[in-house]
Amino acid sequence: MTTGAGPKKIGTLGATAIGVSAMLGAGVFSAFAPAAQAAGGWLLLSLAIALVVAASNAASTAQLARQHPGAGGVYLYGREQLGEWPGFLAGWGFVIGKTASVAAMAITAAAYLVPEPFARPVALAVLVAVTAAGMLGITRTAAVATVIGSVVIAGLIGVLIVAQVSPPLFGSSNEDDSVFSALGVLQGAGILFFAFAGYARVATLSEEVRDPRRTVPRAMLLSFVIVSSLLAVLGWALLNTLGPGRLPLTPAPIAALVETQPVAVAAVSVLAAVSSIGALSAVLAGSSRTAMAMGRRRDLPAALAQQHPLTAVPRAAVLAVALGAALLICVGDIREVIGFSSAGVLVYYLIANLSALTQAREHRSVPRGVSVLGAVGCVTLVVTLPPLALVSALAVFLVGVVARLALRARRG
Repeated sequence: MTTGAGPKKIGTLGATAIGVSAMLGAGVFSAFAPAAQAAGGWLLLSLAIALVVAASNAASTAQLARQHPGAGGVYLYGREQLGEWPGFLAGWGFVIGKTASVAAMAITAAAYLVPEPFARPVALAVLVAVTAAGMLGITRTAAVATVIGSVVIAGLIGVLIVAQVSPPLFGSSNEDDSVFSALGVLQGAGILFFAFAGYARVATLSEEVRDPRRTVPRAMLLSFVIVSSLLAVLGWALLNTLGPGRLPLTPAPIAALVETQPVAVAAVSVLAAVSSIGALSAVLAGSSRTAMAMGRRRDLPAALAQQHPLTAVPRAAVLAVALGAALLICVGDIREVIGFSSAGVLVYYLIANLSALTQAREHRSVPRGVSVLGAVGCVTLVVTLPPLALVSALAVFLVGVVARLALRARRG
């Protein structure tokens, strides 16, 4: 029997802090340059589109979380609302998308810490270190995540102030005709969608907050307002300071804003590394646990469901995700890796929106049009992602489908 008491219950401010810290991971430090490569001077329009799609997805997911509070996220919701195959596609999309996110976060940490020739080895070293910690059961707590998020916000505000006082050494490059390209803007939106990674954490707080029907929507709204405002100001500053010509070519754009101040550059490098590594740890844990849940239901090999008797860590699942991320670090650049990540996660949220559309009236808390907008947005952004990222993601989805069919056939 539960007493209803306990320290796990948090209010709107606590839930908002967790949401903001979860959303401010590696994306804010890495997504602007590849997005600008696609969208050019229309970067802020891409950001607005990504925000609308992300917000619609989060609303649908929050609605589902209140009806299905168990672990598993959209993998569970898809199975319950649409059937086993949609649930599998959601879970597989999450696993492969977040595996790519792990790679992108390691690449981002390395990009801010060392020069380009050393980036891949350092990214692999970061991945190995975090994976080793994950094997021991060391994960980022909500309190630590909140502290990191607060430090990141303060640091980024400081960067904006320094950038206005001391313009970059090399100035801006405005060699961009800014001709509107719908495809370029949508590609940029798909890439910037990665910058909102983590907002699912807000939508799955139902069991951790007081009065979830009020607290979760409020925390979600506040998180989006804070993060989207910060991203919009950063996007404007990057375009205005570096220019649409230089921004796409800058591997560490936030540091470039303060390149005339060595101390500030060092601080940004540490900030980006800490933020990326913290997010990497959380994403590695989340994606491996989804793989574990899929292994339990035989949607993936059963070995992935095995947990260490002392730490309860699914070591095979952690190792599988880490190996996939290592492969992406070795063969992909940041634009393609982020695009691959967005493809997997957008399919995951497509299933969320479709699942939300099937909920009965008593379980609905947002208009059906929000879920329709989210579903259309997910499809639109997926099909307009960079071709190599899209083709690679489709190939990996096909591998997952074939593997599941083989597993089912083996069981007879």
